[in-house]
Amino acid sequence: MERIKEIILYTGIYMLLLLVAVAILYPVIWIVGSAFNEGSSLASSTAIPRHPTLHNFVRLFEETDYKKWYMNTLMIAVLNMIASVILTGTMGYVFARLKFAGKRFGLLSILILQMFPSFMGLIAIYVLFLNFGLLNQPLALVIIYGAGQIPYNTWLVKGYLKNVPLSLDEAAYIDGANKLQTYIKIILPVMFPILTFVAVTQFMVPWFDFILPSFLITSSDKKTLAVGLYELINGQANNNFTMFAAGSVLVAGPVAILYLFLQKYLVEGLSAGANKG
Repeated sequence: MERIKEIILYTGIYMLLLLVAVAILYPVIWIVGSAFNEGSSLASSTAIPRHPTLHNFVRLFEETDYKKWYMNTLMIAVLNMIASVILTGTMGYVFARLKFAGKRFGLLSILILQMFPSFMGLIAIYVLFLNFGLLNQPLALVIIYGAGQIPYNTWLVKGYLKNVPLSLDEAAYIDGANKLQTYIKIILPVMFPILTFVAVTQFMVPWFDFILPSFLITSSDKKTLAVGLYELINGQANNNFTMFAAGSVLVAGPVAILYLFLQKYLVEGLSAGANKG
C-alpha cells in the first residue's frame, strides 16, 4: 500500500513538472519557429516552420539599424558588468570584513534602498542627467544600471563572504599583507562564484530593459535592442512580427551562452550568497 502511494505521489510530481516545462518551453519554441517562418504575421506562424527561411534575419540587418542597436546594447552590458563587479565586490568585502564607524547605518541604508526600483526616480534622473549633459548617452544607462543594483548585490556579496572564514584574512596579515593585498590575492579568488553571478545578472539587464532606454535615449543610432525591436511592431503600420521574432532569437544568444558555460558558478554563487546574515 505504501509503495502504491509513493508511486502515485511521484507520478503527480513528475506530471506537474512536465506541465510547467511545457508551459515555459512552448512559447520559446514557438517564437524561435516564428523567426524562420515566411510572411510577417505571428498568427500564421507555426512552432515548426513548414518552409524554413532566413529571410527575416536578412531583412533585420538590411532594413533596420539592428547592428547598431546590438553593438550599443553589448557595449552597455559589458561596461555595466565590469562596473558592477568592481563596485559590489569591493563594497561587499568592506561591509563583511572591515569595522568602521557608521557601518550599521550604511547597511541599513542600502537595505532600504534596494526596496525601491530605479524607475521610481525617472523624473529626478532625467533632470539630473539633463544638467550633466548625459541625456541620449549610453554612458547614462551604465551609471543607472551599475548604481541601481549596488544595494542588492552588496548584500549578496556580503552574505557570501560571511561563509568564508576570517582565518584566511588573519593568515594573510600575519604574512605581512595589507588589506588591499589580502582582498586582491586572497579574497577575490574565493569570491569568484558570487562575482560570476553578479556579472551575468548585470550583463543581462540592458538586453531586456525597455523603460530606461526609451526614456533617456532618443537617437536611432544610440538605441538599445529592446527599444529598437519594439518599434518594429509598435503602431498599426508596423507588422514586422516575424522579423521581431528573429531579433529576439539573436538577443537570447549571448545570455544563453553565458548561462551554459557558467551555470556551475551561478548556482554555487546564488546558493552561498543567499545567506545575508
